[in-house]
Amino acid sequence: MRSFEIGVVLTSWRSTTDGETVGWAEIRDLAIRAEALGFDTVWSPDELIGRLVKDGPKFGFWDGGIAIPAALAVATSRIKIGTWVMSALHRNPGITAKAAETIDEISGGRFVLGLGAGHAGTGAHSMGLPEDHIYDRFEEALQIIVPLLRGGRADFEGTYHLARDLEQLPVGPRPRAIPIMLAGHGHKGYRHAAQLADIWSCYAEEHSDLAELGPRVTAFEAACDEVGRDPSTIGRSAGVVVAPLEPAGAVGGFGTMISGSTEQIADSMRSFRGAGFSQLEFMLHPQSAAALEAMAPVLELLDAD
Repeated sequence: MRSFEIGVVLTSWRSTTDGETVGWAEIRDLAIRAEALGFDTVWSPDELIGRLVKDGPKFGFWDGGIAIPAALAVATSRIKIGTWVMSALHRNPGITAKAAETIDEISGGRFVLGLGAGHAGTGAHSMGLPEDHIYDRFEEALQIIVPLLRGGRADFEGTYHLARDLEQLPVGPRPRAIPIMLAGHGHKGYRHAAQLADIWSCYAEEHSDLAELGPRVTAFEAACDEVGRDPSTIGRSAGVVVAPLEPAGAVGGFGTMISGSTEQIADSMRSFRGAGFSQLEFMLHPQSAAALEAMAPVLELLDAD
């Protein structure tokens, strides 16, 4: 196992500026190729309906929280399968825990539950999902999901969620051991991850570099100190956008991307490792076979370090 893992995020859209729907067959083929090239994890975003860029056209997305990860688990045999990240806002927390156990069973113990508070947005509004008290709902969901996955039982009555002596049955190949990755931006999110997660996750919103993401490591480690967690016992994950077919300095829908030559991209990724991140997840811009193949020599350089 690598000390610095590299994962590929396979989305339902072509790029950060092009919402063209990518079909399942292409997603499957990219995942199979990513496994053959030696990447550590293939991740699936959990989105519904929305816009990639502000005021842009509305797009629909496949069910990347349950259906696509389960299908990827069947299509592959060795690579880890993760949700990036499953929205606690969109699903009953008991069903979320059951879905995690089911996908872990299908994958033979390769699933990583990436979980976040989610966001209301266009999809939640159109589907009649909650749009208020998003983080309060997330906090309550954790009071059910984590006990189910770690202790096999949840009994909780909150304002938004309820579990009545709920058992986690059946269990898959890793009872009480499915890795939990919690996405957290902000003090509350850092504290929840420090208390409950195996991996803490953050992602680039404007710049896929340490100028934006580096300070979050410091803030997260401070939260670990507050709750009495040794920071070395939890993984740190950074989500970025990589454009391996573009020159250095390329800009996409989520701001500045990692781009340029193979060595330049490898150096950028090394900088995250040097800053204390234990893993990196990248979205491709564009998501294509050619772009994925262009990342293979980057992985080779990182493995040679």
